[in-house]
Amino acid sequence: MHGYRYIEGTATLQVDLQRCVACGLCAEVCPHRIFALSAEGLEVKDYDLCMECGACARNCPVQAITVSPGVGCAAALLAPLVNRLLGRKVLSGCC
Repeated sequence: MHGYRYIEGTATLQVDLQRCVACGLCAEVCPHRIFALSAEGLEVKDYDLCMECGACARNCPVQAITVSPGVGCAAALLAPLVNRLLGRKVLSGCC
C-alpha cells in the first residue's frame, strides 16, 4: 500500500514511548509500514501514512499505542473487499 497518505496532520495515532517494550508487533501488522525499530526503540516514520486501521493498537501487548477512532473509515473501505473475498454478504455503510 505504498504512496497512500492521510490528510496532513490529522492522524490520531499516539505512541507512549515510556510504555513501549519495542517488541515489534506493531511494525509487523502495520499495512503501511510506518513503524521502525532501532537501538533507541520504536520510531514512527510518518504519522500521515497511518490509515487508522487500529491493527497496531490491537496487537500491542502493553497498550502503548492508541488510535482513535481505531478503525475509522479504513474499516469501511476494507470490510467490503474482505467480505467479498470470504463470500459473506453484509449491509454496506460507513462508520
